[in-house]
Amino acid sequence: MLALASLSGAADADWARAGAPYADLAVLGGIAIDSASRDAARELVARGREEFLPDDPLAFVDAQLAALGGAPIRAGMNVRSATVDPIREAAAICADHDAVLEINAHCRQGELCAVGCGETLLRDRDRLATYVAAAADAGATVSVKMRAEVDGVDPSATARAVADAGADVIHVDAMDSEPLIADVAAAADAFVLANNGVRDRATAWEYLAYGADGVSVGRPSDDPTVLERVARAVTDWRGHEHRDADSDGEVPG
Repeated sequence: MLALASLSGAADADWARAGAPYADLAVLGGIAIDSASRDAARELVARGREEFLPDDPLAFVDAQLAALGGAPIRAGMNVRSATVDPIREAAAICADHDAVLEINAHCRQGELCAVGCGETLLRDRDRLATYVAAAADAGATVSVKMRAEVDGVDPSATARAVADAGADVIHVDAMDSEPLIADVAAAADAFVLANNGVRDRATAWEYLAYGADGVSVGRPSDDPTVLERVARAVTDWRGHEHRDADSDGEVPG
């Protein structure tokens, strides 16, 4: 399967509809949903980054997912929070829309990490598992977006812990450690999405050969030439002799 990965300040319903002819899943956001993460997002905006900062972030989640009703693509929403209750609320909204709630344990901006968001969660595995369990209890299909190459973090152990807590999807930014996808896929009973540098057949097939169930496209997700090329590669892989015949390439839930 092919997913469109979230892009702060850019990945909204219109962006998802534009990518719908090529992809199976579009993860909107990321969006800060509690006061601490929103304060951090404002600091990011002040230094020139794009961020979604609506007056009511949960209403934004609801409205954006509603805007994709009837679209030929499944939606998800990538969220950041320093506290668990907004995660639970956002997950309930996602469940109402049959959307994926993606917990952001990925962002590495200092402002977000300082308040306990993003990749900080990878160093606090128990808190991350609590977020996952809360989202799963709210009825949502749960994804965790994580990154490789974080000092002191074992990605395989983290993937196993969040899968045990109820995560359906592990969305891994492999950075420059592409073979790590094989370790994550072996460690966790979850659907594995591989991200970073996916542009063509070669990059998509590399991740799929390592055991990923699908790949995601980040920065070029608004480039139809790239999306068409990757979509064709994913389709071709499904018929490839090394493809696991038991996998249908669809996100569970």
